Amino acid sequence: MSLQSGAPTAPTGHSVYTPLALFFYDAWVHGFSDALLWRCPLRELLALYRRNVSANHLDIGVGTGLLLDRAVFPAAAPSITLMDLNTTCLDTAAKRIARHAPRVVQANVLAPLPPIGPFSSVGLCFLLHCVPGNIPAKAVAFDHIKAVMAPGARIFGATIVQGVPTPWATQRLMDFYNAKGIFSNRGDTIEDLAAELTARFSDAQVCRRGQVALFEATRS
Repeated sequence: MSLQSGAPTAPTGHSVYTPLALFFYDAWVHGFSDALLWRCPLRELLALYRRNVSANHLDIGVGTGLLLDRAVFPAAAPSITLMDLNTTCLDTAAKRIARHAPRVVQANVLAPLPPIGPFSSVGLCFLLHCVPGNIPAKAVAFDHIKAVMAPGARIFGATIVQGVPTPWATQRLMDFYNAKGIFSNRGDTIEDLAAELTARFSDAQVCRRGQVALFEATRS
C-alpha cells in the first residue's frame, strides 16, 4: 500500500539518495562513517531498535532498510510502515524487508501526516540532521508524529549534532554536507533536542555517542 503527502516546506537533502548512492550507503554510512567519523558504531543503533521497536512500527527516513532488516521484533509478523520523501529509499527498504510486507508512505514529516496509525513505536534514525532549520524549528515533526502514536507508544532515533567535541575531519565533512544541502544541522544541539522532546513526551532520554545524539521517549 502506498500513500502520499507533501508540503512546500519539504526538505531537499533526500534527493541525494539515488540508486547509485544507496548502493554504497551501507558501506559508507554504517560501515565507515558511524564508527570512524560520527563515533557511534552500528551496534549502538541496533541496540536502540532492540530497546524500543514494537510489533506495530512506523519508520521515518528509512535509508536502505538495514536497521529494520536487522531489528528483532516482538512478534513473528510485525506490522511495519515505511515513510520517506524519497521513493528510491522506500523501494529499496521495502524490498529489503519484503518478508514483513511493509506498507509504504511517501510523506513530508514537516507537514501533518496522512491518516495512518496509531503506531506503538516510531523510529527516525539519521533523519533530523537532514531536515531544514534548527532543532526548535524541526520539532514540528514531533507534533506530527505524536498525532499518529498510540498512548504509551515509544519514539526513538539518532541524529548528528553540533556543539560537542568534534575531530577536525568530522567537522570538515559536516561543513561540506551542510554546504551541499545534504545536512542541515549547523544549529542543532543536544540541549535543544532534549528540551523539545521533554516538552512533548514523557520519560525522554537523550545520550551522546560521539557526534550522535540517541533519543528515546514515550507518548503519554
